[in-house]
Amino acid sequence: MAKKIALVTGAMGGLGTAICKSLAQSGFTVVANCLPNFPPKDEWLAKMKSEGFDFAVAEADVTDFDGCAAMVKKIEADFGPVDVLVNNAGITRDAMFKKMEKGQWDAVLSTNLDSVFNVTHQVLPGMADRGWGRVINISSVNGVKGQFGQANYSAAKAGILGFTKAIAAEVARKGVTVNAIAPGYIGTDMVMAIKQEVRDSIVATIPMGRLGKPEEIGALCSYLVSDLAGYMTGATLNINGGLHFC
Repeated sequence: MAKKIALVTGAMGGLGTAICKSLAQSGFTVVANCLPNFPPKDEWLAKMKSEGFDFAVAEADVTDFDGCAAMVKKIEADFGPVDVLVNNAGITRDAMFKKMEKGQWDAVLSTNLDSVFNVTHQVLPGMADRGWGRVINISSVNGVKGQFGQANYSAAKAGILGFTKAIAAEVARKGVTVNAIAPGYIGTDMVMAIKQEVRDSIVATIPMGRLGKPEEIGALCSYLVSDLAGYMTGATLNINGGLHFC
């Protein structure tokens, strides 16, 4: 029996890498999306191969609807239909709202929210037609509670939660589940590069007293794509060390 195909957007960052690894370990053929001509791509692939992971790559700018359509068509031609989609691509352009420029707003909404529409639109009908599929949208604790200096990011990540619930309702009878994960502060390379004193001040606000591990997000994705999670849809799973309850 052929392996199911999982597409992960923004796959080569800290969270994306952990998600790709976990899905591969769960038996999926993983296709890792990145921007066209993404400089770290070859180094990332070599590192993954040295760890025993053989990922395919799908290059596309997820803010470009037509580019996403072309990417998915190529994946279908090369590997087969996409059974699992993890919408993980995201950026930040932080600023207090009174100083936020229109370009900062547009860039974050385009990458973090429009991309979810752009990619999901290419794969969801096929999932529904085949009677099985999994969509996981990576939101954020700051999309749940809001965050000072992140009006753009919080709005985009909150929009993902509404999108998740609406689409989940549309395909619930088709064997397709759609869920969101709202991570708190996770110890990715980017976070670990923050000055120690700043990191310590962040950790001090977390009831569990530590950062989350990327592998914990990956493991949650593996659960959500499993048959055991087939009755869960439209949910937001908060994984934030007790930073925020809802």
